Formats: sequence, C-alpha cells, structure tokens
Amino acid sequence: MMMDDTLALVLAWLAGGALGAFFFGGLWWTVRKSLTSARPALWMFGSLLLRMGVTMTGFYFVTGGDWQRLLSCLVGFVMARQLVTRLTRLPEEDQTRQSQEARHAS
Repeated sequence: MMMDDTLALVLAWLAGGALGAFFFGGLWWTVRKSLTSARPALWMFGSLLLRMGVTMTGFYFVTGGDWQRLLSCLVGFVMARQLVTRLTRLPEEDQTRQSQEARHAS
C-alpha cells in the first residue's frame, strides 16, 4: 500500500510541474505577445482566464481532495516556476544579477 501512496505523490508532483510549466510558460508567452499586440489587455485577460481555468481544474483532479497530493502538486508547480523563470531570463539580466551577487559577496 505504501508504494501506491509514493507513486501517487510522485505523479502529483509531476502533474504540478506540468501545470506550472503551462501556467508560467503561458504567462511568459502572453507578455511577449501583448507587447506587439494592438489589444494587449485582451491578451492578458484571456490568457489569465485560460491559464487559471486549466491550472485550477488540473489541481482539482490531480489532488482528489488529498492534502498530501495537493502539497506535492504545489511543490511541482513552484519548482516549474523557478525553472521557467531561469529559462526565460534574458542574457543581460544574468550579467546584472551576477555583478550584484559579486558586490554582495565582497
């Protein structure tokens, strides 16, 4: 029985990661798209509705009312946020951040 619980938590974590990648990747795409759009507010609002709807529905079905699966899913979601943030960072932001960290270290 314990193996089933572990598998459920791992699957919830993976699902949370997928939901996070969808949510934050979609946010990144929307921001870039809205910068060149004639109707940026429509893009932002439509994207928000779609991303929230998919994410909340995903959390609902993945967790099934179990707090441990909810926590595991949330951890995957937050980890995906960190990954998407790293992957979508502009090169000049990396240099600025490294120089700021170097100043704090000295």
